[in-house]
Parts: sequence; structure tokens; C-alpha cells
Amino acid sequence: MKFAIPTAEGKLTAHFGHSQEFVLLHVEENRITKKEVLTPPPHEPGVLPRWLHDLGTDVIIAGGMGQRAVELFSQNNIRVITGAPCLAPEDLVEQYLKNSLETGSNVCDH
Repeated sequence: MKFAIPTAEGKLTAHFGHSQEFVLLHVEENRITKKEVLTPPPHEPGVLPRWLHDLGTDVIIAGGMGQRAVELFSQNNIRVITGAPCLAPEDLVEQYLKNSLETGSNVCDH
């Protein structure tokens, strides 16, 4: 599995579409096996879902995301988890794998 997390200063950032970087974590047998830090393409509608799909992303963990973006990711067979706390990407994925990731409301849900 591959997880994508929008980050700023090493932690999840609530501003998904305007994130300066994404951390892509590869997971095998419930362990993180590889970490990539990638610069996303310029923000335009539909670009991030296509880019993350092309990278093989299975799950996105985000603070908030607009409903249209959630739909676009769903169309690309990418699961979206919103309302995640601003933690390090590795902590978020490890909590997800242990079914202990606590999420709140989608901060961009409008």
C-alpha cells in the first residue's frame, strides 16, 4: 500500500490543495518500508488526484479537503481520510495500520 500525506515542516498540513510537499509512505506487511518526499505539481482542479493516482497512492490522510476533491480521489480508487491530527506522516500511518487513528471533522467540509 502507498499512503500520501500533505506536509509542512514535517507534519500533516490542513491545507491539502496548497501543500508544498507530499510524503509518500510505502507499506508492506503492516510496516513502513520506504519514504519519499515529493513536490506536487501546481494546484489546479483535478491535477492532484491524477498525480497521486499515477504514483500508485492507495490512501490519503488529510486534515481537510473539499468534497469535489474527495469525489475525484474516489473516482481514482484512492481512499480519503480527513480530519486527521497534525502529526508526523509515519505516526499517522502507524496509527492507521493499528486502527487507532482518531479523526475529527473535515476542516474543509463546506
